[in-house]
Formats: sequence, structure tokens, C-alpha cells
Amino acid sequence: MSEGSSGDPGRGSSRQRAVHPENMSLGSSSFSPPVNFLQELPSYRSVARRRTNILSRDKQSGTLLKPTDSYSSQLDGGITENLNSQSIRKYALNISEKRRLRDIQETQMKYLSEWDQWKRYSSKSWKRFLEKAREMTTHLELWRKDIRSIEGKFGTGIQSYFSFLRFLVVLNLVIFLIIFMLVLLPILLTKYKITNSTLVFIPFKDMDIQCTVYPISSSGLIYFYSYIIDLLSGTGFLEETSLFYGHYTIDGVKFQSFTYDLPLAYLVSTIAYLALSLLWIVKRSVEGFKISLIRSEEHFQSYCNKIFAGWDFCITNRSMAELKHSSLRYELRADLEEERIRQKIAERTSDETIRIYSLRLFLNCIVLAVLSACFYAIYLATTFSQEHMKKEIDKMVFGENLLILYLPSIVITLANFITPIIFAKIIHYEDYSPGFEIRLTILRCVFMRLATICVLVFTLGSKITSCGDNTCELCGYNQKLYPCWETQVGQEMYKLMIFDFIIILAVTLFVDFPRKLLVTYCSSSKLIQCWGQQEFAIPDNVLGIVYGQTICWIGAFFSPLLPAIATLKFVIIFYVKELSLLYTCRPSPRQFRASNSNFFFLLVLLIGLCLAIIPLTISMSRIPSSKACGPFTNYNTTWEVIPLTVSTFPSSLQTLIHGVTSEAFAVPFFMIICLVMFYFIALAGAHKRVVVQLREQLFLESRDKRYLIQKLTEAQRDVRSQQA
Repeated sequence: MSEGSSGDPGRGSSRQRAVHPENMSLGSSSFSPPVNFLQELPSYRSVARRRTNILSRDKQSGTLLKPTDSYSSQLDGGITENLNSQSIRKYALNISEKRRLRDIQETQMKYLSEWDQWKRYSSKSWKRFLEKAREMTTHLELWRKDIRSIEGKFGTGIQSYFSFLRFLVVLNLVIFLIIFMLVLLPILLTKYKITNSTLVFIPFKDMDIQCTVYPISSSGLIYFYSYIIDLLSGTGFLEETSLFYGHYTIDGVKFQSFTYDLPLAYLVSTIAYLALSLLWIVKRSVEGFKISLIRSEEHFQSYCNKIFAGWDFCITNRSMAELKHSSLRYELRADLEEERIRQKIAERTSDETIRIYSLRLFLNCIVLAVLSACFYAIYLATTFSQEHMKKEIDKMVFGENLLILYLPSIVITLANFITPIIFAKIIHYEDYSPGFEIRLTILRCVFMRLATICVLVFTLGSKITSCGDNTCELCGYNQKLYPCWETQVGQEMYKLMIFDFIIILAVTLFVDFPRKLLVTYCSSSKLIQCWGQQEFAIPDNVLGIVYGQTICWIGAFFSPLLPAIATLKFVIIFYVKELSLLYTCRPSPRQFRASNSNFFFLLVLLIGLCLAIIPLTISMSRIPSSKACGPFTNYNTTWEVIPLTVSTFPSSLQTLIHGVTSEAFAVPFFMIICLVMFYFIALAGAHKRVVVQLREQLFLESRDKRYLIQKLTEAQRDVRSQQA
């Protein structure tokens, strides 16, 4: 057999371009008659069957009709054409091929003009500068060494949780800087006489004197524990600080050449941090969404990916390697179980289908009943707390006062602790696949955790806008119980933040740590062995910090310094969770992939942001602003500052803004957006079809290789038999 016939099939395809398909043979020797491999290849037969239905398809799918075309020559031609605009580093080639292409690039440079050469060198220098800058910024990342150490010991799934926590720290820090620059900084510069400016206080115009009454805590005999209660609840001395909304009863800051409009800046800062959070989360979730789309492959490919590409090479710890082995086994078992359930669903009779759907309907009614009971309990706790928190401190003992102040937070925490256990028990009877069970349970817990905050806020809103007598007609809200209702809502968010932080520390110090000691030193007891170490469950920890971030988004309008508190809280939680992971907890056997985790975390965070925007929008646009405190005392609602500011613009600009916000502009704009969306949907469908064709082509090429190897083996056997 000749040298040309015994070569690699992929490389041999480059020599077949010079041979006519009708005269193609295995080699140049004369041991066998010419064979037309093109008609015998599986890919050609598959295309030939299609060609009987669509004749024009042959011309468009020439790559399928010529499976033996040279891929390397096409690649060389494509790279050579794109050398001017793309880097060689991006191509999956060996070093020798890249060096050869770099030599070609250097040769091409000699024939360019000086201007083109300068552009080429400047572009290359700029890219090198950006790469160096990225390398430098990676060394400035917060907790870079800690997160890499966690990644090396416990894998990318747990590492993604700590990276997500770092993202929330940076996000809250940026939110605090926005509020500080727009609201706090002008006031501080004036208060400490750093700039030549004065504060312009709000004159009370055309309002009843009863609406402007804001009683401050009486300064008399103060019990020693009062400061502790004030620190934990945001009342007393903290109520008069810049921590809460009521401190900013300022109309503006007057500089030499202009007057800084503080009410407008206060509202703009709120809109800015919400818009920034939305854009930042969407930007980070795009990559995870792309990866999740790529991973939505067939089940056979899913098995292959888990077996051949499922290992996490960042793991260096032996126990974590064993855990990763068990995790992969669990994923394979879960996939097989899902396949079994799919077959079971396909084989169900109509009676079994009716029975299982009736059972699911009944169990979902139980879930709704549990949620309704929790929401009603939160409503009763909030109502009771608001009605009794106005008592004087000297009329009740320390524990009673603290219990009443924190009653809504305690009920919310108990609901968040009990309902996941109930949901986990219920889901076993609904006969879902293991993967869907986990997703549905997590979504129910997400809804429970985030909806409790909304129930609390809406309960406060109903109490603020309802009056037992006709006093609401005078001020627009219950001024007797809520003289500065924004500050009191901010205090509730502050208490939720502090109580959530206390619970996290208490569980780690007084539950996880003693549990670890018992498991380590009292392992002979069967009860303790069954109890075991606490698992570091990623979804539960993520729900906890998303819950805290949702509180921060809602409360930042009513308590401008709450993002700074959230930043400090998440920094402490990072170190607490790191120590808990290293010394007291064990990783969960149900591990998450980093790509899936990142997308899931950001999706839950996006849900929390959407739920936070709803009560904020209602409070700013529907509920009358307080007349006794805050920067919006002269406005009916918070949003009213926007149209009044627009009315001060020039007439041409006003006409433009009114035109952009009118229905005449909104309807065509909406139609254009729909057309653009339909275009991208069609484009995505076309790309998906191309991906399907490419996958099919890869499959056919693998069959062609097997066919060619089989023919080559038969030819070699014939040669040996003839030689013998």
C-alpha cells in the first residue's frame, strides 16, 4: 500500500482535491479496482436522500456534499484573509502553525503604506496595553487570594457563591457612593464650612400646622439599656442622624453661582442606583444565559460532557476530589432518574395522568395555604407591633420592648425557616424529576423570602394611609401615628437588616460550631452520627444574601446610609462563611456547576430587584410625602418634583420632553421595539438552525471517519493476503 493511502484520513482529504471524485481510489497501488468513496460515504447518502425532496439544497450545502474537502486549506485561507483584523492567538492551532502565520503577517506588513503600518502597530500596542491593564486589575480584585484558595479546595461551585458575595459588596459600595455624592456630600461640605455655601431650609407653605408636628424623643431620665434598643431598632438618638430620611429636611444648598436642588438629587440618586443595579445584573447574567443555552443539548451529549469534561481541575484537596466523584455520580444518577421518569410519563395511562395532576393540584393548594398563613401572620405581627411600639419605654421591661420592636422580623425569620422544610416534604409526593424538584423548591423559597418583605412594606403602607377618623383628609396620611412615615419605614428595613445579620452570626457561632465539636469528639453516639456536620448548602446561603440585598434596595430610599451598613454586613458575612466552610461545615454532595450557579444567583437577584422596585414605585408615586420631615414636604408626592423641575426648562426642551413621554411617541416606539425584538428572535432561530446543521455535520463526519477506517483496514487486509 502506498504512502498516500496509509496516511491520516483528515490529512488525506487535502490531497483529494486534485483527484476527481469519479476516479477516487484508496491509493495508487493496483491491488484493488477504483472505488467511488463519495457515493459510499454516510454523509453523501444522507444528503442524497434529502436531495430527492429539495433539489436546490445541493448547491447551498456543498460542505455536506464534499465531506472530504480540505478543512486545513479552508482554515488557512480564512486566517490569511483575516490576519489584518484579528489576532492569531484566538485560533486553535499549534505553535508551528501560529509561527508560520506570524511570518506571513510580517511579510504582508512590508507591502503596506506607512500610514497602514502605523495603524497596525498602534492597534497592536493598544491591545497589549489593555491586556497588561487587565492583568494589573486582576491583582487588585477584592479577596482574590481567598476566593482562589476556596476554588482550589472546594471547586468552582462554592467559589461562585463567594464571588457572588464579592459582587454584592462592590455593588452596595457603589450604591453608597452614588447616594453620598448626590445627597450627603453637598450637606457635609456646607455643614463643616468647607465650601462657601449655605443650607436652604424648607419653608412650610399652605399646610396645616398639625401636619408639620414631628415629636422628638423626650430627653429625661434614660435607662442604660435604651442605647442598646436605639442601636438595634434605629430609634432614639439614631432617628435624628443622617441615617434616616427625616434628617434631610433641606430644600437645597446655595452656592455662589447656583442652588443645588436636594429633593431632585435625592430622587435621582434612588433612580440611579436602581438603574445601575438592573444594568449591572443584566450585563453579568448575559454570559451565564449564553452558557445555559449552550448546555441545553441532547441527553446523550449531556452524558458525554459529564463523563469526559465534567471534572473540575481546580480541585487539589483529596476529600474534595472524592466529593466531586460522588457529585458526578449523583448527576449521572439524577440524569438516569429523569430519563426513567420521562419514560414513565410517556407510558402513563389517562387515569394515572388525571390522578397525578389532581394530587399536584391538591398539594399546590396546600403550598398556597402555607404561604397565605405566613403572610397573614406577618400582617398580624406588623399590625400589633405598630400599635404597641408607641408606648413609653419606662412602662415596659427591656425584653418586652425589644420583642415588640422586632416582632415582624422574628415572624419573617421563622417563616423563612419553616416553609423550606414543608416545601421539601411536599415536593416528594408530586412525582417530579430530581432536577425539577430542586428548581421548584428553590423558586418557592425565593418567592417566600422576597414576598415576606413586600407583605411587610404593603402592611405598613396600608397603616400609613388609613385613619380611624377624618385626619387623613387633612394631611393625606395617618399623621398621628406616622408623623414621618418614611423614617419609620426606614427603621423597619434597618431592623430587618440587623436581625438578619444577628441570625447569621448566631447560627454560625451557636449551632454550627458546637455541632462540629460534637461530631468530632462525640462520634461514638449514633444520634450524633445521624445528625452529622452542617452542610454548606449553596442555594440556602444565596437566598439569605439575596434577601438582605432586597432589603437594602427597598430601604436605601428611606435610610440613605443603609447601603453602607449592607456593605459592612456582607464583608463580615464573607469572613464568617469562609471560616464556617473551612472549619465547621462540609460541602453539600449536590454541587452546582459554576456557570449554572452564576446564572441562577443573578436570576434570583434580578427577581429580588423587581420585587423591590414595586413598593418603591408605589410609595414615591401614590402615598403622600410627609409634611413634617424630609426634602419633599412641599410636594404632594415624591415624584412631583420631576414635572415641577421640567417646567423650569426652556420651552423647546419642555416640548421635546413632553413629546417623548406622550402616547404619540410611545406607540410607534413600542412597535419599533417589537419589530427589533422579532428580528432578533428570527436571527436567533436562524443561528439555532445553523448550530443544528453543524452538529449534524460533525456527526456525519465522525461516521465518515469510521467508514474510511473500516475501508482502510479491509484494504490492508487484502494487501497482506495478496503478499502472502
